[in-house]
Amino acid sequence: MDIIQIRKILNIVFLIGAVASILCYYAVEDRHVFIYVCSASIFVKLVEFLLRFLF
Repeated sequence: MDIIQIRKILNIVFLIGAVASILCYYAVEDRHVFIYVCSASIFVKLVEFLLRFLF
């Protein structure tokens, strides 16, 4: 699998995580769930960002 395909997969995972973050923000009373989901999404995006500039 080449870097471009990995980046596309990571972008899709990020977008799913972003939508899940929005849903958690409005649907769940405990804000910790939102923070965890949002942080995981941002981490995935940072990995994709680093892959873009390092390779």
